[in-house]
Amino acid sequence: MLPQSLIDQILPYYRAQDPGHDWAHIMRVVKTAKALATEEKADLAVVIPAAYLHDIVNIPKNHPDRARASELAADKAIKLLGEHGYDEKKFPTIHQAIIEHSFSRGLTPSSIEAACVQDADRLDAIGAIGVLRCAAVNVEMKTAFYDPQDPFASRRPLDDKTWMVDHYYVKLLKLAETMQTAAAKREGQRRVEFMRSFLDQLRSEI
Repeated sequence: MLPQSLIDQILPYYRAQDPGHDWAHIMRVVKTAKALATEEKADLAVVIPAAYLHDIVNIPKNHPDRARASELAADKAIKLLGEHGYDEKKFPTIHQAIIEHSFSRGLTPSSIEAACVQDADRLDAIGAIGVLRCAAVNVEMKTAFYDPQDPFASRRPLDDKTWMVDHYYVKLLKLAETMQTAAAKREGQRRVEFMRSFLDQLRSEI
């Protein structure tokens, strides 16, 4: 769907040492978004480029400009697509889909195409891959796995800037409830159940 020349150009952007936003992440999101779009009869000419380019500008989670990452990515995506002769009629919906995929922006998708991209990206934050990505972010943020005095925050406020396990309860276990498409809702629940079983196993070990 995308020109090979464009894929070759964007590939280096996803080679940074960030396993949560690398080329493997992009491939998973593209695959999931395509499947959701096919089921929802959404426009693949919008969904696929938006999925490929949604993280073309990636700002660290603790950076003050983090909330602007999706807007900057959307602008850069349109510039790159224009340079490769992509259909300009698709640009407004692609641009909006990339902006709206961001969890930190808290936006409700304005199109079924945006919903497919948002759902695909959020599905990649949960399940087995979500466990791996959460641990990777933990290393990046230099935080501890859990509070040894109260691992599951039964007697203290949640603090996912200090403890990795808290992030499951602050955000990850709630993501399935934010899915927009029927297929993503089903898959989201399945992946969240896996994460709950992981936490149960962790509880038994510590």
